[in-house]
Amino acid sequence: MEAWIQHLLEQSVGWAIGVVAVVTFLESLALVGLILPGTVMMASLGALIGSGHISLYPAWGAGLVGCLVGDWLSFYIGWKFQGPLHRWKYLQKYQALLSKTEHALHNHSIATIIIGRFVGPTRPLIPLIAGMLELPVKKFLLPSIVGCLLWPPVYLLPGILAGVAIDIPAGTQDSLFKWYLAGVAVLIWLSVWLSWRWSRSSKVASTPSVLTATRLRYLTPLTLLVTIVAFVLLLRHPMMPIFGHLVWKVFIGH
Repeated sequence: MEAWIQHLLEQSVGWAIGVVAVVTFLESLALVGLILPGTVMMASLGALIGSGHISLYPAWGAGLVGCLVGDWLSFYIGWKFQGPLHRWKYLQKYQALLSKTEHALHNHSIATIIIGRFVGPTRPLIPLIAGMLELPVKKFLLPSIVGCLLWPPVYLLPGILAGVAIDIPAGTQDSLFKWYLAGVAVLIWLSVWLSWRWSRSSKVASTPSVLTATRLRYLTPLTLLVTIVAFVLLLRHPMMPIFGHLVWKVFIGH
């Protein structure tokens, strides 16, 4: 997939912008987004932005359009074919997820549509289920627009940072800085994941797991502390001003 994207990029920047729209559309399309490696693809596209091959704001706009079309088409499919969809055996595999999503949409429709946009398994399902539940269009449109406006830059950002890091001018400290930057990124991801697991450990039934609630109680704060210290040291690194300047150039369009 990355080789295909690179080939299109070499043909035309317009093709590359089109790829962003297609990827965000498919990521948002009912059920298709469940099997598409969207996170990897968005990171790859973000790396092209970070390296200067694609401008951020045209890519953001294309992502917004693709996302909205995917959301609204999924909503229409759910509304138009709600009967057959309820009986479809494939959807019954996701019955637990469907039930939780339906409950969330009934009680907190706006928050569910916006937040669900950032959660892989629910992203292509929420618009479909909203249509199946005949959620009023006025309740769906605004949170759909907000979610689609915020989602593309958030998912492109890791790739953007990676692309910028790759293009840091060669120097005595740049190689170590890139590894340190990657390590801090992994620590941040791990801290968020452990915090999420810890927050859920008291809400779900206990299942056999290495990460028990007791272990999470000690491991999560320790990981957060290490992450904070590593992030502060990263900010004090001599290469950080250069990296920050290059990132800023991506966002101001230079």
